[in-house]
Amino acid sequence: MRLVAGVDSSTQSCKVVIRDAATGALVRQGSAPHPAGTEVDPEAWWDALGAAVSAAGGLGDVSAVSVAAQQHGMVCLDEDGRVVRPALLWNDTRSAPSARHLVAELGAQAWAEAVGSVPVASFTVTKLRWLAEHEPAHAARVAAVCLPHDWLTWRLTGSRDIGTLTTDRSDASGTGYWSPATGRYRPDLLERAFGRTPAVPQLISPSQCAGWLPPGVFAPAGPPGAAAGRPPMLGPGAGDNAAAALGLGVRRGDVVVSLGTSGTVFAAADAPSADPSGAVAGFADATGQFLPLVCTLNAARVLDAAAGMLRIGLGELSDLALACPPGADGLTLVPYLEGERTPDRPDATGSIHGLRLANATAAHLARAAVEGMLCGLADALDALTTAGVPAERVLLVGGGARSEAVRAIAPAILGRPVCAPPPGEYVADGAAVQAAWVLGGGEEPPRWGEGDVRRYEAEPTPWLRERYREHARPTDRRPTDGRPTDG
Repeated sequence: MRLVAGVDSSTQSCKVVIRDAATGALVRQGSAPHPAGTEVDPEAWWDALGAAVSAAGGLGDVSAVSVAAQQHGMVCLDEDGRVVRPALLWNDTRSAPSARHLVAELGAQAWAEAVGSVPVASFTVTKLRWLAEHEPAHAARVAAVCLPHDWLTWRLTGSRDIGTLTTDRSDASGTGYWSPATGRYRPDLLERAFGRTPAVPQLISPSQCAGWLPPGVFAPAGPPGAAAGRPPMLGPGAGDNAAAALGLGVRRGDVVVSLGTSGTVFAAADAPSADPSGAVAGFADATGQFLPLVCTLNAARVLDAAAGMLRIGLGELSDLALACPPGADGLTLVPYLEGERTPDRPDATGSIHGLRLANATAAHLARAAVEGMLCGLADALDALTTAGVPAERVLLVGGGARSEAVRAIAPAILGRPVCAPPPGEYVADGAAVQAAWVLGGGEEPPRWGEGDVRRYEAEPTPWLRERYREHARPTDRRPTDGRPTDG
């Protein structure tokens, strides 16, 4: 039996799964937390990877490893391969003005045609503009820029030469300076944002080996030479959503609604997309195809916040939400707790509407939190289908999808039945699929089956979504610090 390891280096933690390359059977797994915040020293990811690998029993008997990670994060390196400053993560919105300036300079249509997406604060290209304008001393030291999974894969090779950095098409498509349609970087856009063109990782194909894991990296497991006397191969890696699509075995007609730190709605597609409205990001996937995607900043942590305010656990929050009628008796939560990406309102704040004595209860707040989070994802699903993406089956995944209330309420708000695969680490699983693909070769990635999928149905509640949209419309209110807001 040959084993492969898949890594999910997410915003909140690092997860490692070790699976049978032939069947996908889970052999062991481990995890470790990441520090909180929207900027992080990449060394914290490396330390967490080591801890997660150790918790999973090491890599001594593993034949291939692949790393998937959070997208967009800006990792800047100097000419010696040292990190210049803490990485700015996808959910750091300080570059929102830079995003607006970049779009204004070229126009939304030109950006969509160039790279498949219209830049927002999440994208790497906007963070580079921010760095050039606000930290010129740091910007002057930057010799190369890469993404979280690029950096981790590079570290796993043991190299410190920035010329050996590699990436894959799925993660490159979220930078704002790589075109899914042509499969090439756009150095002109990188120079426009940063003022010059630092080195970028070499793009490798979805099943190409990125290198080998040197002996002694992390704790070994199993007898030496379990991998036929050769060091483990390294896969090209992937962005987290593309890896999740691999782990789920997404086919044409499937739409995935993923409730993690961010909320994403994405699907497999045969052709690149270019939405000048900016709602749909025209990303690439991890197989050589495409992954049109809509992203919201606020998803599972809306439930965390509501549970924290009520001083209860997530299980009790779910029970309370299910005990309350649809619409929470008029209580509406617009959950722009970290600003928002879709719609593009980075300075927005959360708000509660319709609060009365009759609905000022824990159950009503729990229901409003679940409904508000799902209404934002329903708008994202509408944006995807409006762009022509078929939604024959909706798959509900992610940490937030573990909530029974979320699964039960989702079909009413999404307006269609939803299917909930068994809870799992689908990003890490997708990375493991890729590792098995690299190990075995072939034109297609392996398919390991999707397990017992549960189907949920409910009467649609379009009136609830209309109420949510009414309250989520922009206003001219201003917070106490004087910054404009719109939600």
